[in-house]
Amino acid sequence: MNILFWTLQVLLALHTATGAFWKISNSEQSVPSLSAIPHPMWLALIGLEVLCAASLLLPAVARSLGIAAPVAAVVIGLEMLLFTGVHFASGTSEHGEVIYWLVVAAFCAFLAYGRFVLAPL
Repeated sequence: MNILFWTLQVLLALHTATGAFWKISNSEQSVPSLSAIPHPMWLALIGLEVLCAASLLLPAVARSLGIAAPVAAVVIGLEMLLFTGVHFASGTSEHGEVIYWLVVAAFCAFLAYGRFVLAPL
């Protein structure tokens, strides 16, 4: 079980770091439904994602930082739910991104539950 959660943590860290890089190279205007997010908040999300990606891997360096991984998973999941809410508030009729964001949020919820309850570090 521990190997499964470490694999998920590494994959989520890669996903989150990729998302941060994407946000650096694209503005919030790239996804029409996210254009309501102010630019300073968009930039703050980049920093938050980099921090979360690092936090998912921190327990590999120091076991005492084991709480960082599930907390990072919760934060990433909340970010995905934020994107979903902003999307629905925008009134856009296309919902392809929402499915992606909800799948990632569910993935984060599973990882957080696993690291908080099933196999804590």
